[in-house]
Amino acid sequence: MAEATAAQTAPDRPGRLREFWYYFRENRGAVIGLWVFVAFVFVAIFAPLLAPHGPTQQFRTALLQPPFWQEGGSLAFPLGTDAVGRDMLSRLLHGARYSFYVGIIVVTIAASGGIIVGLLSGFAPKWVDTIIMRVMDIILAFPSLLLALVLVAILGPSLTNAMIAIAIVLQPHYVRLTRASVLSEKNKDYVTAARVTGAGLPRLMFITVLPNCLSPIIVQAALSFSTAILDAAALGFLGMGAQPPTPEWGTMLAEAREFILRAWWVVTFPGLAILITVLSINLMGDGLRDALDPKLKRS
Repeated sequence: MAEATAAQTAPDRPGRLREFWYYFRENRGAVIGLWVFVAFVFVAIFAPLLAPHGPTQQFRTALLQPPFWQEGGSLAFPLGTDAVGRDMLSRLLHGARYSFYVGIIVVTIAASGGIIVGLLSGFAPKWVDTIIMRVMDIILAFPSLLLALVLVAILGPSLTNAMIAIAIVLQPHYVRLTRASVLSEKNKDYVTAARVTGAGLPRLMFITVLPNCLSPIIVQAALSFSTAILDAAALGFLGMGAQPPTPEWGTMLAEAREFILRAWWVVTFPGLAILITVLSINLMGDGLRDALDPKLKRS
């Protein structure tokens, strides 16, 4: 009888995933961004199957051919071709793979290093914390793209070195965010209870405190994903990222600069790909913030 009464009076709360989706879907822009991002991931995974041609295959009889709806266009090249006869659609589809790869690698490196350093800073003695944070402040004092350019110039122009440089530039954001979350959590009762029961420092950092600091880090990771794609495209445009003939969107823009006036499609489509992808991820990040931040949830 007591069990039945308890079951009736217990609050019927949805699961965490259902609750997350309830708050996430209230932001319509975030839902649209999620579906666009899912499409982006699908294209990145299945690009070799979706692309009608190879990304570096050249058709010398179809140089700067316009899209199919313009005079002189052809359905064989739906979005036209570039200056050396490569299919724009195929290069855009394969470019999604590089952008997704850049986002995953950069966020993984930046978040992993930033979380570890942030945890150490939050639990370290005052003087160690001060040194770590001053180093982070120095890195943040430089414009991010300029610092990335300097690092790539030192390491050498390549997509791999560009990803390393972008990860280093983004890492201080994770350090500061993790440290702030740790400082707000480590003096709470559940952490004190864990200390009393004999939990060591590594267990306190990674098992007790870190799970309660993940919400803002997840939001930062989503926003950093779009920043990584944008910075990689910027470095590629400046010739310091992926090198030709790699079908990376920023590199495609760099190769098309001299044809802006007479072949609009070679510049427009890579630019739109970058714009739509970054915008969708930013919208999704806003939705994640709304769903994961308790202060933003409606009662």
